[in-house]
This record gives sequence, C-alpha cells and structure tokens, in this order.
Amino acid sequence: MKAEAVESGEASTIIATPKRGRNRGISIADLILRGFAAIGTFGSAMTMGTTNETLAIFTQPLIRARYNDLPSLTFFVIANSIVCGYLVLSLPLSIFHFIRSEAKITRIILLIFDTAMVELLTAAASAATVVVYLAHKGNASANWLAICQQFDNFCERISGSLLGSFASITMITLIIFASAVALSWN
Repeated sequence: MKAEAVESGEASTIIATPKRGRNRGISIADLILRGFAAIGTFGSAMTMGTTNETLAIFTQPLIRARYNDLPSLTFFVIANSIVCGYLVLSLPLSIFHFIRSEAKITRIILLIFDTAMVELLTAAASAATVVVYLAHKGNASANWLAICQQFDNFCERISGSLLGSFASITMITLIIFASAVALSWN
C-alpha cells in the first residue's frame, strides 16, 4: 500500500512539471514582450515629442510644425508615456511570475491593467493616425491642404512614431493572450 502512495505521488509531480514549464515559458515571453513594448512606446513618445520643423517662406515669417500644435498628437505623446511607465513598473511583477509561475492573483491584476493600457494606446494611436493621414493626403472637401510636401521631416518622424506605437500595441495584445493562456492552465 505504501508503494502505491509513492508511485501516485511521483506520477503527480511528473504531470505537474510540464505545466510549470509551460507557464515559465509564457512568463519569459511576457517579460521579453513587456521590455520590447516599453522600448517601443518610449521611442514613439520621444520621437513624436521632439518633432519640430520650421519652414521659411519669403512672404510670411517662419512657419513652424510641432506636435503640440495638434491635440491628437499631444494625446499620443501623453498616452505613450503613460503606457511606457506602466510597462516599466510592471516588469518586476513579470519577473515574479517567472520565479513563481503559479501566481494567479497578480497575473489577473496584470491582465486587467494590460487590457486598459492597450485600449489607451490604441485610442491614442488611432487619433494620431487621422492627423498623420490628413498631413499626408489632405482633405479637398474641407479645404485642408497636405502639409507633407513642405514639412517632409516632420511627417517622416510622426509616421515612424506611429509605427512604433502600433508595434507596441501588437506586443501588448500578445502579452494579454499569453496571460490568458497561462491563467487557463493554472
């Protein structure tokens, strides 16, 4: 009878090991994706926040294009900064999940905040995308001219900033999926 208890105990540890290994792998992916998403949002906020171009026209004084001239781009910089700060502050919890892969409550809390942050970042990137589109194409019916022929450096920088932000949105979405999978395995 004692031999059966030992065998069943050994069998249960053999079954639990792959589950722990899967959660550990998800925790490593979570940590890496969180780091890259933080870098992406930081880069997007810095690129957009330092975008400034001045154009000299003969008949008028200097014309300047800055991100803070448009509220959508200001919202973009603030939202990227908030999400970057959150991602940096959530890195210790991600490391904690690597050490203790069975932690469920902190994973749920991170899942909730990750969802809120991806929503904030998506809203900011969408608002900035409209401005970037109008800067590139203009709108003839509203009599808005495309400004990217004159302010080409400004437009290149804000377009590149959007790419970094959308890449971060994709990474945070993958983090959310990975956290949901890890929670379902617990």
